[in-house]
Amino acid sequence: MEHLLENKFMVKLQDFGQKLGRNKFLSALQAAMMSLMGIIMVGAIFQILSAAGSESLLNLFSTKSKIYSILYLPYQFTMNSLSLWVVAILAYNYAKNLKMKSPIMNAVDALVSFLLVSGTLITNKEGITGIDMTYLGAQGMFIGFAVVFISVHIEKFCADKNIRIKMPDVVPPFLQDGFASILPLLFSVIFFLAVSTIVSVATGGAYNVPSGFMKVLGIPLNALTSVPGMFILGIFAALLWCFGIHGTMIIVPIVFPLLIQAAASNAALHQAGKPLVFYPVVLFGAIAIAGGTGNTLPLVLMGLKSKSKQISAVSKIAAVPGWFNINEPVTFGMPIMYNPILCIPYVLNIPVVMFCTYLGYKFGFLQPAWIPITALLPMGFGSYLSTLRWQNAIWDYLMLIPSAIVWYPFFKIYERQLVAKEKAAALEEAKYE
Repeated sequence: MEHLLENKFMVKLQDFGQKLGRNKFLSALQAAMMSLMGIIMVGAIFQILSAAGSESLLNLFSTKSKIYSILYLPYQFTMNSLSLWVVAILAYNYAKNLKMKSPIMNAVDALVSFLLVSGTLITNKEGITGIDMTYLGAQGMFIGFAVVFISVHIEKFCADKNIRIKMPDVVPPFLQDGFASILPLLFSVIFFLAVSTIVSVATGGAYNVPSGFMKVLGIPLNALTSVPGMFILGIFAALLWCFGIHGTMIIVPIVFPLLIQAAASNAALHQAGKPLVFYPVVLFGAIAIAGGTGNTLPLVLMGLKSKSKQISAVSKIAAVPGWFNINEPVTFGMPIMYNPILCIPYVLNIPVVMFCTYLGYKFGFLQPAWIPITALLPMGFGSYLSTLRWQNAIWDYLMLIPSAIVWYPFFKIYERQLVAKEKAAALEEAKYE
């Protein structure tokens, strides 16, 4: 194992990771992701409570009931509005890294720009106007990154060229900052309004910037519905996640209708007493069979006893959500995104687990689903309820083994790095005590 950890490829990989960490935008992005832990955890808690109490598990209340609506509301304004908080925190950190004078104003201006391109206004039959939140969640995150980068650089250009409304020195600093942000924000609004308008006009109002981006990505993916195609889609979804794009949400609209069709076809066969049919689309579930996309629960379980304080702390709060296949706490907390050491196993374990799952179907241990279950449930519960077979229920837990084998060497590399950093930080802190 030591030889594996210290070979040239791994050393170069660590060097590459350190270079990425020194990039001002990417370091701001990592800081922003880590800062989201409170928002993600609170959202995950209420997501679990609402799902567990509904008819999909404990049957304490209906998903159409007032209780469910109340319990689900915090999720809507935390995890389901995740891109808003990412944009604000990322812009603040990136502006700080660029030594901007008022990073809080950069955060506000970036948020305005992001809402302009992603927060489409909708009006219902009663004439009530609201904001379509579809792309304010994780689906709009990548567009949010682009908005932050452009918005902050517009403000930096204005600051470098002294393009601002100047106020006398006797004016309080917060008022000076407010007036100084008017022109940069105006330029950002004009730019993003123009981009948004061009996209809307060019598509006849069918798409905005984020939905157009998702559509373009989806075009080459629709044909990939064979067994090899599922491997490609799974790997592609994970790669997108590594670069901050919600890969799962991009692929799901393609595979979800096929999953429903497959379950409906098999339900008819089951009713007729005929053998069920294996459809390749069912393999897509293997990307998140053990702890969410990237099968991250083994990483969390290993992290519970980690020597790194950061890994241990993240793992403790990510363990229960991970059992429910909610892995945002570990994805953003470790972090996995823009972290090549953890991105490799994040992507690699998907084809490994998918291949094992394919063999499970091939040799008859697993049975295709014939009951559509779309609720958020703990590992094994959905697999059992969709097939009524214990073999399918325990498969989720069996897949912890191959996934853990893939995660382990990379986990040890990352742990070693963080332990060294934490020791160095502790020694530096001790000097000033």
